[in-house]
Amino acid sequence: MADLTVTITEAVTLNGASRGSTNTLTVAGVDDIYHRIVTVPADAENTTLVAFKTAQTGADGAIDRDLVKYIRITNMESSNPVILNIQQQEAEHATNAGDQNLAVQLSAKKSFMLGEAHDCIDVEGGANDIDALSNLHDVESIMVDPLAAECRVEIFIASVV
Repeated sequence: MADLTVTITEAVTLNGASRGSTNTLTVAGVDDIYHRIVTVPADAENTTLVAFKTAQTGADGAIDRDLVKYIRITNMESSNPVILNIQQQEAEHATNAGDQNLAVQLSAKKSFMLGEAHDCIDVEGGANDIDALSNLHDVESIMVDPLAAECRVEIFIASVV
């Protein structure tokens, strides 16, 4: 087992004054890393980067969502954005698969992070949903959609036992 250390630093000098901060996260007990750089052709809509199940035996190549403690996806392109499609595990009241998808545009060189894949998203709740925590769902998969051209996306996932 190992500790994963993630450090995020913002640094800017504005009107002669230094501004910004550094935040560090340490995830203890990491014993499984999933790390890939994926090249996605321009015409390959919704290419699955990773799938999550309740156990690794739930599907070939799936990651146990209950053990995931850190997810980062980075658009490695220098100019083209991509769309990340974060598929929510199907809810009982869903009307169709489209109701279960959170789409996020990821600009060139930008990253998207999640702390886990279990009980972490709700794409159906509204702004007035005061009981949002009870409506959180598991992530089922993360897909990428290149908008204009072939793209390269890096994915890094750390899991514990």
